[in-house]
Amino acid sequence: MSDPILSARGLGKRFGGRVACHDIDFDLWPGEVLGIVGESGSGKTTLLNCLAGRLMPDAGTVAYDSAAYGRVDVHGLSEARRRLLSRTEWGFVNQDAREGLRMGVSAGANIGERLMAVGARHYGGIRRTALDWLARVEIDEDRIDDRPTAYSGGMRQRLQIARNLVSSPRLVFMDEPTGGLDVSVQARILDLLRGLVGTLDLSAVLVTHDLGVARLLTHRLMVMQGGAVVEHGLTDQVLDDPQHAYTQMLVASILPV
Repeated sequence: MSDPILSARGLGKRFGGRVACHDIDFDLWPGEVLGIVGESGSGKTTLLNCLAGRLMPDAGTVAYDSAAYGRVDVHGLSEARRRLLSRTEWGFVNQDAREGLRMGVSAGANIGERLMAVGARHYGGIRRTALDWLARVEIDEDRIDDRPTAYSGGMRQRLQIARNLVSSPRLVFMDEPTGGLDVSVQARILDLLRGLVGTLDLSAVLVTHDLGVARLLTHRLMVMQGGAVVEHGLTDQVLDDPQHAYTQMLVASILPV
């Protein structure tokens, strides 16, 4: 059996007197999508940022099975190596696409930067790949030289997805990737993500408050309340037969009967 691609052990984070994450353990396996769900303030985004090396935890460790360096302690890496991982082996899809794009350069340049980070240098090849990825995320090729400022919110999110996935990352972190979008736009983004995750055999950690999104995209769920994981299991099992009272409340209040 293969080793987990990402592991957390005893992970904890506080902000003053507030516990954002407490004693969290899990393994993420290659090709698996893990969902982290819970209400606002439950600690799920803090956990995601600790896993991705964007926040330093107060306790515990995060280990990543890197193609470049072998198994590494994410928070023990130098800043330069962590940045290199984030540009090559990892992707991070933000809820607000403006945080994940360079708004002052063209759509093609946004995609091309990721290709250059993994060694691409031929302009024609980079542009052809950018055009191919724009098509894959349903953006017209004649928009390649437009800046993201000229795009709608849904188009920006699709461009951010293309920018993250063009370099064939091994692991993608997603923070509410459909949050703040119109329902019809959400459906397109979800359909796109589901297809790409399956086609590319990605490992991913998805934070969402939407249990419908979690059911569609994830294999396994962790339910968080007050910084702690209160339930953990296969997605359908957790949503169809929730064991913890908090999970039961979430399912009853959010999922249609």
